[in-house]
Amino acid sequence: MSPERKIPQRRLGSAGPEVGVLSLGSWHTYDRMDFGEAVKMLRHAVDSGINLFDVAVYGIPGVHPPVFTDVLFSAMVRAAGLARDDYLLSAKLWLEGYPEHSLRDQLANALFRVGADHADVAVLGDIRSDDLDLKALAEDLAALEKEGLLGCWGVNNWSATAVRTIREHALAAGSPGPQLAQLKYSPCRRAIPDGEPFAAVFAEGVSLQASDVLEGGILAGKSGESRQVGRDPGDIRPRIHEAARGIADLAASLDATAAQLCIAFTLTHPSTSTVLFGSTSIQQLTDNIAALDVLERVGASELRTLMDPYWVDRDIVDPEGP
Repeated sequence: MSPERKIPQRRLGSAGPEVGVLSLGSWHTYDRMDFGEAVKMLRHAVDSGINLFDVAVYGIPGVHPPVFTDVLFSAMVRAAGLARDDYLLSAKLWLEGYPEHSLRDQLANALFRVGADHADVAVLGDIRSDDLDLKALAEDLAALEKEGLLGCWGVNNWSATAVRTIREHALAAGSPGPQLAQLKYSPCRRAIPDGEPFAAVFAEGVSLQASDVLEGGILAGKSGESRQVGRDPGDIRPRIHEAARGIADLAASLDATAAQLCIAFTLTHPSTSTVLFGSTSIQQLTDNIAALDVLERVGASELRTLMDPYWVDRDIVDPEGP
């Protein structure tokens, strides 16, 4: 299947690589697919201009069962005939157990599992303790950058203050600092990415990577019960289920799917570099890519106006972030 269109690219932050405006995640995706279909989907994604792949080590021994989507990704790359410079690898670095469980060891394990010698991007996981040493963390990341093991890095669901603080430490350590903030962003979850605290972060050259844009499939018309769904800041998921019905009706009136409408919406944010989503079929991937056509047809300003009634975390979630 030849791609119908080539997606545009935007720079990641002020010092990161050029990335496609759409990027593919791996959480509970490749391990639910026929391997041959997964290979075809990966090839189609790259041919369509998607070049950033979020491939993390998931699963906590003794807590959550192991997940092997990253290992499958390495086999998919080989089967699709991709060279290392055909794609950008985005890894996750978890902060539970840091600094005893070092970033270097985590990255080495992630690269071993995925069959690569470096990560183009690393995204730091959620902060779950009040005593995290951001200065030491920034220095460790700067060392990995200087050694060529890591191209650039960002953070996942951090507060605006924490992002700006680690940026200051990173600059002092000779690193460009965080290039992206991976934040939950959808027509329903807007309080943090659209708020003033993160406007200041974006003004300093940090990009937005929109994630959880379909709320685990709920905003695409699925129940969300067939797979693990991420955390629910503000406990607003029941209201998101209600909003999903309105978004579906709006999408039908615009000759689009609800998923296309949600993806298109996230691209209207001026600081969005790339929108991260999962896909488990070529058809789903091509449908999601068509969100770019919806955005061009409806227009960013009109789309934000039409989506405003479905902003359900307004005045509920602190714009500062976690």
